[in-house]
Amino acid sequence: MTEVLSTLHTDGFDAEGVSTDDEARDLLETEEFGVLIIGGGVGPESRVTLKEFAAKHGIRQVIDGALTAPFDAYVRREFEPRIREAAAWV
Repeated sequence: MTEVLSTLHTDGFDAEGVSTDDEARDLLETEEFGVLIIGGGVGPESRVTLKEFAAKHGIRQVIDGALTAPFDAYVRREFEPRIREAAAWV
């Protein structure tokens, strides 16, 4: 998660990372986020629950996937275009 956040911050995105479902729900409840990235370490049940919760709290894009190295290139290729797309919907 640290490398993903570092890449997003370097590229000008405002991003936060959490490690638990409760922390994720707390952030999503603020409705200040447009995109949710679910990392590879999140279990199947949590993925479903977080996606449902996100849909109720203004999330425009859910990115669900495990990363491959090099992480910065993966984030720029796979995540950032989808984040920009979601930001354009505002």
